[in-house]
Amino acid sequence: MSDKEALIKEKNELVAKMLEMQKKFIDLEHGQGIDPGDYYNPASGSPLETYVADYNDLAQKVNRLAHEIKESGHIH
Repeated sequence: MSDKEALIKEKNELVAKMLEMQKKFIDLEHGQGIDPGDYYNPASGSPLETYVADYNDLAQKVNRLAHEIKESGHIH
């Protein structure tokens, strides 16, 4: 597997995690509703306790990988 293929594989795995997080969030929202205060300032033990930070971390990693993938395709 080339370096570029490995980067693409890693990015795709992270995107899949993000999509699963979104699905769980939607299920939670539809099942019991989500108060905006609980989203931005969740109680300890809440399913949303680390959601925003975890999701943002994944998004930053996907963004970094996308840039690395794009750069790996350039001829220097």
